[in-house]
Amino acid sequence: MSKDKAKAKPAKKPAKGKPAAKAAAKPAKAAAKPEKAKPAKAAKLEAVKPEPAKAAKPTEKKPQKPMSAKEARRAKAKADDAAYVEEPPPKKPKKVKPGSALVVVESPAKARTINKYLGANYVVKASVGHIRDLPKSKIGVDLDEGTFEPVYEVIEGKKKVLGEIRKAAREVETVYLASDPDREGEAIAWHIAEEIKGENKNLHRVLINEITKKGVTSAIAQPRAIDMNKTDAQQARRILDRLVGYKISPILWNKVQRGLSAGRVQSVAVRLVCEREEEIKAFKPDEYWSVDVTAHATNPPPFEARIWKWKGERAEPKTADEANEIAAELAAGTAIVANVDKKERRKKPQAPFITSRLQQDAARKHRFSAKRTMALAQRLYEGVELGDEGPTGLITYMRTDSTRVSDDALAAVRAHVTETYGAEYLPAEPNTYGNKERAQDAHEAIRPTLMEWTPVRVATALAEHPEGNELTKLYTLIWQRFVASQMVPAVYDQTTIDMDRGQAQVRANGQIMKFAGYTKVYEVAETDDARAEAAENADKLLPIVEVGETIRIDNIRPEQHFTQPPPRFSEASLVKELEERGIGRPSTYAAIMSTIVDRGYVEKKEARFFPTELGILVNGLLVVSFPEIVSSEFTANMEAQLDHVEDGTEDWRKLLGAFYAPFKLELEKAETEMRDVKREEIATEWVCEKCGKPMVVKWGRNGSFLACQGYPECRNTMEVVKNLDGTWEKVPPQTTDEVCETCGAPMTVKRGRFGSFLACTKYPECKTTKPISLGVKCPRQGCGGYLAAKQSRRGKPFYGCSNWKKKDCDFIAWDKPIPQPCPVCQAKFVLRKENKRGVMLRCMECDWKSEGADESEENAA
Repeated sequence: MSKDKAKAKPAKKPAKGKPAAKAAAKPAKAAAKPEKAKPAKAAKLEAVKPEPAKAAKPTEKKPQKPMSAKEARRAKAKADDAAYVEEPPPKKPKKVKPGSALVVVESPAKARTINKYLGANYVVKASVGHIRDLPKSKIGVDLDEGTFEPVYEVIEGKKKVLGEIRKAAREVETVYLASDPDREGEAIAWHIAEEIKGENKNLHRVLINEITKKGVTSAIAQPRAIDMNKTDAQQARRILDRLVGYKISPILWNKVQRGLSAGRVQSVAVRLVCEREEEIKAFKPDEYWSVDVTAHATNPPPFEARIWKWKGERAEPKTADEANEIAAELAAGTAIVANVDKKERRKKPQAPFITSRLQQDAARKHRFSAKRTMALAQRLYEGVELGDEGPTGLITYMRTDSTRVSDDALAAVRAHVTETYGAEYLPAEPNTYGNKERAQDAHEAIRPTLMEWTPVRVATALAEHPEGNELTKLYTLIWQRFVASQMVPAVYDQTTIDMDRGQAQVRANGQIMKFAGYTKVYEVAETDDARAEAAENADKLLPIVEVGETIRIDNIRPEQHFTQPPPRFSEASLVKELEERGIGRPSTYAAIMSTIVDRGYVEKKEARFFPTELGILVNGLLVVSFPEIVSSEFTANMEAQLDHVEDGTEDWRKLLGAFYAPFKLELEKAETEMRDVKREEIATEWVCEKCGKPMVVKWGRNGSFLACQGYPECRNTMEVVKNLDGTWEKVPPQTTDEVCETCGAPMTVKRGRFGSFLACTKYPECKTTKPISLGVKCPRQGCGGYLAAKQSRRGKPFYGCSNWKKKDCDFIAWDKPIPQPCPVCQAKFVLRKENKRGVMLRCMECDWKSEGADESEENAA
């Protein structure tokens, strides 16, 4: 009897909450009264005195800018939260079905794919990423006590999602937390567990490395507890990022401008870009010469050779005189073959993809950004619709630094190589590849999950998919790299011929592919220069010659060259640099690339990163005030320490304490000693032509500018640029033929937050502005506007209509419209796209595109 009462007590507790529930309900009733009264009153007024003029008011409102897909999702989530009322737990717990289970994953796509592999006893829900995080309005970390205890709250827009997961957890026997199998996924699982442990204590963590029937059932069969070491490592990373961001950013707001932010890892990436720009500016080219000849042996064909030695030493002519002296010696007679060296060269295949290598190859071969590559890879991992097969996960987990491959996958790919290419392409033993020193080796390499889904079959299945072309390209890349990794090396016959002519020796190098090996499937992109790589790998045929044979030399070509500065970073080369320096993790590279551009510290031109004036300024301030924070060595060491936390060999709170103590001192010092750019005035020799007062260089939200010291009485400003030697130079005003429609004064070109625009020369008396026309009329019927260059809030250039505000015209183009008619459909303009491969023109109305543009270019747009 006493036991029954003890069991009944918890059921009575919710009853104590009734007054609170009633109190919560009262405001709702009170709020409902005016709503009932208002319509009746409004109806009465309308009957007495209709007001047709008021009905026209909505048309007078300015058109709102259309929301992006991401903004629309957030708005919907907020609306769902506002309308959602979580169902309270039942007074008497329901009986749960034996064997019933809830599986919580991160994304709806992943949930759909997993659902088809599980039985009727399973319910699959998606958390849609993180459900809890540190608050946005405050730092959310206890710094006073030194415990670094974080304060988490449910993310705005996730109330409904969390409520549905709680409800589902109450109605099942077991909960499986199947968020992504990495450090961040472990933290997400822990956050969900903390929120739902009151509903169901039978919680388990499962790791799904590939979303196939075998992968899912195997994961469910091997549940484990949440790995708190991994979770603590992720918490430490999140708190580190919060401390750096929320402590340094206010200083930048005060010293430079509002809205700036400093990221722990992103700031290091910006520094790398800025330092590369400094190297390029400081670079002084050195002159050097080459001397090439065409050689003719007894047997054809003629072949090319280059000066190799001069007077017994390695030939390195630095001047025209030296090169001409060598050329004269070569022209004096025939050469004699001094040495013929023949050898076999083997080129080994590379390991299957890890995250960083996938991003690099996708950038080099398909011009995909790191962010785009990871978005496509996420879809392939979570599952895409493949006709009758339904949603299918095509690749293993895409955030990995391991080259390990399962035994089953090795057996499948080796069978495929034998069946498709023959036994001569299969190595006797499976190829194995080592991991880097700091690799976590938590997952397999990125590979196809099902060898029966060949790229051709996937392309057919995804033919109608809106992203089918890009998904197929990335899948093909992953497939080919994986298959090639388990094939034999390519074999080349290499020949080197040295020929003496007096005091000069020329050398010819040739190679012929003897056996294609793995290159039959895949050729690795080592650099950003695809043409140079193709030329290097191409066959170079040399004739059969004997030592002592006479060689005729002609077409002697001395050529001048200059050393080149280091190239600016592309996405591929910056990812490689970050990886080699140990900065970031596989899951962070894509975010780093997009964040430094979105914040305006770096801009991309022709697929290369250029630091902006703001990026150079902020980087300079951080290097002086926080040298360790923006040090690649410090950041790499911090990544290693976070790995130690994950291994359980280091305490995360002690790690944070060791970081914060010196960081706090740097913060205090920076608040008083950091250069105050916002209030700084740099004196110049220029005088204001309007009031005669001195002009000074100041900093504004659009960068440096020349301003009158008589501000605010005199608002005269001019554009300036800083030269390499540190001096300032005026940018002459750009005159136009445009006349102000308000006051009739001439208009000039000005630069603002979103790019260049036309402004009245009588500013500030007249504040009329208008966009700069591209000479192309808006194609929308009845609009009457013209197209102009614009810039999004994140700095991405696009082209829109000048009547966007006046007539709510929504025309947008991402490629530049030019006033050239289409040769096929006679449309009034075509679009111009420029990249590393050259210039492509295409029509919006039909399928025409300029000659020389290939399909990959169009899809890359």
